[in-house]
Amino acid sequence: MADQATFVEDTEEFMASLYSTALRLTHNPADAEDLVQETYLRAFRSYQSFTAGTNLRAWLFRILTNAHINRYRAKKRRPEETDFDDLEDFYLYRKLQSPGGLGRSAEDELMDLFSDAEVVSAIDALPEAYRTAVLLADVEGFAYKEIAQILDIPIGTVMSRLHRGRKSLERELYDFAVRRGLVDPPAEEPVTTQ
Repeated sequence: MADQATFVEDTEEFMASLYSTALRLTHNPADAEDLVQETYLRAFRSYQSFTAGTNLRAWLFRILTNAHINRYRAKKRRPEETDFDDLEDFYLYRKLQSPGGLGRSAEDELMDLFSDAEVVSAIDALPEAYRTAVLLADVEGFAYKEIAQILDIPIGTVMSRLHRGRKSLERELYDFAVRRGLVDPPAEEPVTTQ
């Protein structure tokens, strides 16, 4: 059992990554702050049930994910709200940069061809389940097993969602590259008549 007296010092280091993920899930800074606040409130209330020595970060992300799912379902029952604020998101760009700039990989050089907005737009275009899995794996760096625990799904489902999400991202970014003239459009199949 964890001691509630140490809750703040035990969990404070995870606040920034929780907020980043909440922002990517909600697309709105105020909603992301509310989601993180709700996560911390729920975590504090049930901290005595947390087993000390286990993965606190994964436990917090699971609470965040469950809170987001509950909010998402409740929001679907309400009329749609639209936010017209145009915000720039450099978090994902920073996460995709190579550490120290040494020995740039082919992926890093490829990502330089796309603007932040195009990468964010491609991720935002993913269905919710795929987007969450991709963000947890590729942005937050969770292992498949941890993602399975956070989302409360089998590890095979995590692998499937990641594969499909990454393939969708690949197609979307390829389309961006074709539209910007960075790659040639695919050759059309010749029509044969018999």
